[in-house]
Amino acid sequence: MPAPIETRYNMLAVVGPTACGKTSLAVELALALDGEVISADSRQVYRGMDIGTGKDLAEYERGSIKVPVHLVDIVDAGDKYNVFEFQRDFLSAYDDVKSRGRMPVLCGGSGMYVESVLREYKLLPVPENPTLRAELEKKSLGELTSILSSYKKLHNSTDVDTVKRAVRAIEIEEYYASRSMEERAFPHIETLAVGIDVDREIRRERISRRLHARLEEGLVAEVEALLASGISAEQLIYYGLEYKYVTLYVTGAMTYEDMVRGLEIAIHQFAKRQMTWFRGMERRGVKINWIDASLATEEQVGIIKEWLYDKGEE
Repeated sequence: MPAPIETRYNMLAVVGPTACGKTSLAVELALALDGEVISADSRQVYRGMDIGTGKDLAEYERGSIKVPVHLVDIVDAGDKYNVFEFQRDFLSAYDDVKSRGRMPVLCGGSGMYVESVLREYKLLPVPENPTLRAELEKKSLGELTSILSSYKKLHNSTDVDTVKRAVRAIEIEEYYASRSMEERAFPHIETLAVGIDVDREIRRERISRRLHARLEEGLVAEVEALLASGISAEQLIYYGLEYKYVTLYVTGAMTYEDMVRGLEIAIHQFAKRQMTWFRGMERRGVKINWIDASLATEEQVGIIKEWLYDKGEE
């Protein structure tokens, strides 16, 4: 392995929409820089959800060399992992990688997870507040939405799609409001963020091809096995995309043809939302250095290494 490079950056981040080639590039960067990959994928944390989440663990192997990857297969399927837990687990993985003198390579398309690190979201585990809950649960969803709006601008409409979620969102905001910024500190990590810029039509073709490949690999059987293990259809549908549509098919709520067609459309829409999130991150102050997906991987790695070595201000 090469010696660690001298750079002002403490971490690399590789981001982009689904099917853009993030994992492959992150692995090559880890090999070139004596690094390890830290996954920022909100679904790859779940055990047994392999094909639908695209873990592709073989991607981390290059002959006899296996690049370590963190935050994959750390939670039981059926649980609900969240961004606070990701921040906690990310810091543990980051400290572990750095303690061995290696370069962390954060890789993923879950925009909120990536942004929670790069913009140092101030998150705390929030306990239940029974008194506040009792007061809020008497109010209408419209009233709760108004209360939540007094704390923050509502970027995420899912916070107010049910009374239960709105109550929890207010509970969280009230808890944060009563805590000092020092208590909520998240460490600054000097990061070179790299985004993979893939042509929209190429991205669409890759998504369609990959979906059919996953179906051939046994995606339906994977969902059937998860249901047979005791995980409810409702729990699987919660994870969205492949698990939502295939579960609807397996439980008889959708034909196979409608499942494939609907899932393909949903994944294309998801990729667009991912790009919207990353562009939003840029507007919120995160510099993303975009690299052409059509370049050979070796050329991409060379360009990114030049960015890492550059001591000038961006």
